[in-house]
Amino acid sequence: MHSRIKHYTIALPLAFASVAANAEQLTLERLFDDPSLSGKAPVKLQFSPDGSRVTYLQGKKEDYNRYDLWEYNLKDNTNRLLVDSAALFSGPENLSDEEKARRERQRIFGRGILEYKWSKDGKALLFPLNGDLYYYEIASGKSKKLTETEAFETDARFSPKGNFVSFIREQNLYTINLKSGKETQLTKDGGGVIKNGMAEFVAQEEMSRMTGYWWSGDEQQIAFTRIDESPVQEAIRNEIYAEEVKLFNQRYPYTGTANVEIELGVVKINDQKVDWIDLGEDKDIYIARANWLKDNKTLSYQWQNRSQQKLELRFYDTKSKKQQVALTETSDTWINLHFDLEFLKDKKHFVWASERDGFKHLYLYRTNGQLVRQITKGEWIVESLQGVDEKKGIVYFSGRKDTPLESHLYSVPLFKEGDAKRITEKGSFHKVVLAKDNRTFIDKASSVNRPPAVALRKVNGEFVTWLEENALDNQHPLTPYLSNLATPEYGTLKAEDGQTMYYRLFKPAKLESGKKYPVIVNVYGGPHAQRVTNSWRSKNLYFQYLAQQGYVIFQLDNRGSYNRGKKFEDPIYKHLGEVEVADQITGVEFLRTLDYVDPERIGIYGHSYGGYMALMTMFKAGDYFKAGVSGAPVTDWALYDTHYTERYLGHPDTNAKGYEQSAVFPYADGLKGPLMIYHGMADDNVLFTHATKLFKQLQDEVKPFEMMTYPGSKHSLRGKKVQTHLHQTITDFFNRHFDVDPK
Repeated sequence: MHSRIKHYTIALPLAFASVAANAEQLTLERLFDDPSLSGKAPVKLQFSPDGSRVTYLQGKKEDYNRYDLWEYNLKDNTNRLLVDSAALFSGPENLSDEEKARRERQRIFGRGILEYKWSKDGKALLFPLNGDLYYYEIASGKSKKLTETEAFETDARFSPKGNFVSFIREQNLYTINLKSGKETQLTKDGGGVIKNGMAEFVAQEEMSRMTGYWWSGDEQQIAFTRIDESPVQEAIRNEIYAEEVKLFNQRYPYTGTANVEIELGVVKINDQKVDWIDLGEDKDIYIARANWLKDNKTLSYQWQNRSQQKLELRFYDTKSKKQQVALTETSDTWINLHFDLEFLKDKKHFVWASERDGFKHLYLYRTNGQLVRQITKGEWIVESLQGVDEKKGIVYFSGRKDTPLESHLYSVPLFKEGDAKRITEKGSFHKVVLAKDNRTFIDKASSVNRPPAVALRKVNGEFVTWLEENALDNQHPLTPYLSNLATPEYGTLKAEDGQTMYYRLFKPAKLESGKKYPVIVNVYGGPHAQRVTNSWRSKNLYFQYLAQQGYVIFQLDNRGSYNRGKKFEDPIYKHLGEVEVADQITGVEFLRTLDYVDPERIGIYGHSYGGYMALMTMFKAGDYFKAGVSGAPVTDWALYDTHYTERYLGHPDTNAKGYEQSAVFPYADGLKGPLMIYHGMADDNVLFTHATKLFKQLQDEVKPFEMMTYPGSKHSLRGKKVQTHLHQTITDFFNRHFDVDPK
């Protein structure tokens, strides 16, 4: 099985050559303390509309969870604070339950400025803070409140030409005319089970669609969804806090049950008249995306059937009221959604992404639905479309053509045949933002042991200037620990069907000859995720800490995980927790061949789907995994939502056996070694019920286990104190059961 094992290392930046002579050991307290060991790690990078500055959010040095807006001014080549969040609003922020849930869906955590929007002319910014909207003038440096109501305003943005600000208030869509200050309510029936312009739960959590409305480019119309939640099963969900228990009547679409009823309309700004689009006889569908064509009269929307095996890109003409299906995607398993749709300025073509050949690639279409050509091809994936230069006939995209472990920016001809050319440098993982004029791009580059550095580059890759070098000098918070960081080993293994899987090993810096070391297998293992990359992730510092404590940490991206193409994903269809467990066993069999690994001290740890995997491996493969930590696990897929669960398992009515065999309960009697389960007691994604249901079964079967619950914590268990305690608890668990003395 392992005759074709490959090992290789990834070169690290020369910055590691000059580090502090008296390096320090990492501590758990320091991992989550201020300042962040990632250094200055800007997020939400954008070009201003006039291209004169790059803006980004950055945590305060004394509190990395409170964000301000910074800029790099390209005229004077200076980094500076642009907007101090405290100058806008400095008190404790009170959020509506709807906004708290929306932020959880967006994986947004922190305080201060967490979102911002530029006006079309680049002269103003829009900030949602504490439930109100703030308009900030760049020239004067002054801000004013656009709204001041008891209600919360959310999903705010400038209109395309900058004449209006739109937002959601009390489940209705509003606009403010910035010249006159007049506020207009565009929808009237929102409230209770009716929500206008808002994304439903599964759209936010599973489709990454965080909005329910879209402006036309000429500011004459807004397309919006109207959802009726009344068909969705209402359940009483509790959130347990330290001093109280909150009860919520939540409409949660459990798999196999009814979704919201959704309508798609177009409202005219001048008279608030609404045209409703005929979505067809089948009402049990999803609206995944919506975009306007450049003619400002044609709305495109992506219609997906309940099984997610069919996706139609439809065009609706708002003048003639006619529509057509521009293209159709089908699959025997499921169709992955994406945002890679670009309508060209020539009003004749658009670029679209598809996995129809087994890998996500770009295709050129005419607006009548005729395929012109496949733009990219090969056994590798396009991650995202970055931009199209129509004048030069070039498409820019992020992808994995060179290696699945690194993301790079590439260019490829638009209208003619030609190979994709890599623009960014090998040896780093690149997250890029292309300027609208396609002349420059923001390059946020990192590697496994190198925190992100942000540069401005020309579109040919030429370096222009640092936006945030984040230099590993004597002032960088990571520098005292650098020389003790282990350089992980990368390699590949073969799955049972012959497909290649990538792994990563963190090892103690100095392996003693003849000594056998305990191993912690860190796993996620589920769809739409990848752990083995050459990129910075602050979580890796915990693995570095464990390596310094004498552990080997092993990560393997099993079949079913992301960025490898549909052939690699599809083996999990209709039965979860089978091939993923088999692949992790393959990983352990490889570990057992290493002379420094103690085969009797191999444990597993994961969160969310990784928590599910920790349970399945402990229950089904106890001879391989001797101890396990399961965080916020799914235990019963019947308790999870429609869009995610049915995508991989199908409908419960047609795959009842698959659901039963994919739950953890049939295998619980196989538990042999020590197990700890932790869960946030206010989790509204993987409900706390998943854990309590398993607690009861293990207790009924007189199976000893440990547990740790976190009052008030949601799925991600955010917060410095919670994270510190959690990782102390995980470390203590493995230390006790693997007889490791803490250093």
